[in-house]
Amino acid sequence: MTSAVTRELSAELQGFRAVQRLAYECAEAVAARLEPGITEREAARMQRAWLCERGVRDWFHLPFAWFGDRTAFVNFRVPLQFFPTGRRLEPGMPFILDMAPVYDGYTADIGYSGSLGINPVQDRLLADLEAHRELILREVRERRPLREIYEDVDRLMVRQGYANRHRAYPFGVIAHKVDRVRQRRWSPHVFGFGTQSLKGLASDALHGHREGWSPLWSPYRFSDHPPRPGLWAVEPHLGFRGTGAKFEEILVVTDSTDPEESAFWLDDDLPHVRRWAEEK
Repeated sequence: MTSAVTRELSAELQGFRAVQRLAYECAEAVAARLEPGITEREAARMQRAWLCERGVRDWFHLPFAWFGDRTAFVNFRVPLQFFPTGRRLEPGMPFILDMAPVYDGYTADIGYSGSLGINPVQDRLLADLEAHRELILREVRERRPLREIYEDVDRLMVRQGYANRHRAYPFGVIAHKVDRVRQRRWSPHVFGFGTQSLKGLASDALHGHREGWSPLWSPYRFSDHPPRPGLWAVEPHLGFRGTGAKFEEILVVTDSTDPEESAFWLDDDLPHVRRWAEEK
């Protein structure tokens, strides 16, 4: 059972939590405005406009929106297929909103799943994601290698009867590290990703390669190491017959010997966590 823990956060963690909450507030606001006929591109623009109006000027990546079977990445073969399309939303159709704003140098990367009206399949997927959030936290605290935790998430999905859809992401990642980003007056992006954030990820990758760790949490050998202290944007993504659902939020990993402080979710007051509490 997911339970909220009250802890004092450093000023830096409060900064990351604030931008993560801003992103989820954006997701809820945009989801409430979705209606039949809106396209993925329009939903992505709505997210971007909402955040820009509140001071966001940089991105880890620009907002995404996926509708219908695209929530399960059906037939996705190349990275360009992740970008928003002209797919139109229909009644009962599932959707996922995904955004990664940078504000005041703090980064968030979130995923919000919902549907336009009732969708029992996605409701079940969302409910079953709670077990993944619990498993990931427990095994990170046990300092299991990231690759093994990934495999355990896979096994849990199989037991639940679902397909692993985060494996469709580049490098099959279930998570990646996030860091502070140097703010500049003008922050360009390349293929939808902020250049400052990409520089930080590349720097982590270089240092990690030398030291035997990776900023990408994947099913491959380069993730065969214990959790690295830092902030990780984690996104288990379930798929079932053309319907997908996920959450994405920040997991904090520290070098503390206290199990509860060695790893914890940055915020337990998020839409999916509240949803699970209400369903109990």
